Amino acid sequence: MKILMFGWEYPPNITGGLATACHGLVQGLRKAGHDITFVIPKAEEEISTDRFRLISASNVVLPDRPDSNTTALLNRHLPHVGQRDFLKKETYQFSGAYGPNLLEEVHWLAVVAAKLAKDLEFDVIHAHDWLTYLAGMVAKEISGKPLVVHIHATEFDRSARINPQVYEIERQGMLTANKVMAVSNLTRTTIINKYKIAPGKVVTTYNGVLQKNSEPDVYPKTLEHKIVTFLGRITYQKGPEYFVDAAEKVLKKNKNVRFVMAGSGDLMQEMIQKVAVKRMSHRFHFTGYLKNREVDQMLSISDVFVMPSVSEPFGIAPLEAIRSDVPVIISRQSGVAEVLPNALLVDYWDTDQLAEAINGLLNYTSLSKTVKEFGSRTLEHLTWDHTAAKVAATYASVA
Repeated sequence: MKILMFGWEYPPNITGGLATACHGLVQGLRKAGHDITFVIPKAEEEISTDRFRLISASNVVLPDRPDSNTTALLNRHLPHVGQRDFLKKETYQFSGAYGPNLLEEVHWLAVVAAKLAKDLEFDVIHAHDWLTYLAGMVAKEISGKPLVVHIHATEFDRSARINPQVYEIERQGMLTANKVMAVSNLTRTTIINKYKIAPGKVVTTYNGVLQKNSEPDVYPKTLEHKIVTFLGRITYQKGPEYFVDAAEKVLKKNKNVRFVMAGSGDLMQEMIQKVAVKRMSHRFHFTGYLKNREVDQMLSISDVFVMPSVSEPFGIAPLEAIRSDVPVIISRQSGVAEVLPNALLVDYWDTDQLAEAINGLLNYTSLSKTVKEFGSRTLEHLTWDHTAAKVAATYASVA
């Protein structure tokens, strides 16, 4: 099957779990014999290889003016952007970032999609998250091909304040799609209840994780202290403040511990100040954003991984930690908890319980060993090959 896929990021352009998920899924689909054309706003280098083509939307030559149907669709969903005249340029140069011109870039990706839908051959359209739903809707309207939208997170997961324009794009994308894929039952429930999408249209499709290399890199641990790691965006959704509060309680009982907050985000400075106020700076480390091998290195020297998310549609990081043979503690409010029944689960707000779980894994070798063994067994079934098979079945149901 030939798939026209739209995403906002793809390796090496990575800002979070979305790029990792897209890459894993593409590899699984290619392995199963499918051909994927993947379109992102901006790519450092376009790729054309066996069963895979990566297109930078910034390089697509645009028509002088879009057709009337495309213009009407864009004006309906992004009126303050869609009514602008076409730029007097052959291409639109995307930043590919999540910046102040985000809605404008969402609009222009849809214009690019209109051009590609006319020029390319494909059997199904696959759009990842709200940023590409307009592109998917336009491609469907022009080509007549079925659309599958993939919900990695909803507006209810990203912010305590719902952006009505983003919500409406999400809702219209789901209504227009032939099928809606949710990364967890938790997200599926949100889609059905908050967006009023018919339950029969929404399928749960869990993420996977790339398997270990046969000869993994070895990163020696140079510190004698135990290391407890938080890895992810430092935003409200991820619960970093609960990690800090639990760290304070752990240190009251166990001085031989260092805590690492790896990542970046809008709450980073606030967390640094919170740690300073609690007088834990000598036991706390902020690494900033980590890439690829840096993530592997951080996990390889960790003794415990913690994901205390307030709202997490899925959460790939715990799977990566398990792959690195690290015991994990995750919040019950995360989608990944559905596929890790033997992980240590806590309510994100219960920092007493979280601290006890951390101390338990640090102090009792048998507990840590058991949690790691159960995690490894679970991981054997959470592969991108399995995910790709489920996605391919969804394609087949609408194509």
